[in-house]
Amino acid sequence: MELTKYICHRKPERSFHIKNHQFPVCARCCGFYTGLIVYLICYQFYNHNYDLNMLLISMILMIPVAIDGFTQYFSLRESKNNLRFITGLIGGIGLIIFLKIIIRWILYVL
Repeated sequence: MELTKYICHRKPERSFHIKNHQFPVCARCCGFYTGLIVYLICYQFYNHNYDLNMLLISMILMIPVAIDGFTQYFSLRESKNNLRFITGLIGGIGLIIFLKIIIRWILYVL
């Protein structure tokens, strides 16, 4: 749990708890990491054509987590952990697609 302080704020009110034990990361980060893992597993069975459309889709998938994070940061509303997890999950999938496209582009250019 000590190592996770470098990858997440771990605020208790923004984290899931099971039997009074806090998850090592907050709900949004839990969704992000779950999204990354789920996509990497699904990627093994279905290979995408990483083109401009996929780049656009990846950016669209990251919009909900940005909206959720910014509206909460600017105190426009208070987000619930379930919403944080779902937006993190969607954003994590978008992020891994985006990173795969960028890495492929860099390797192609080099």
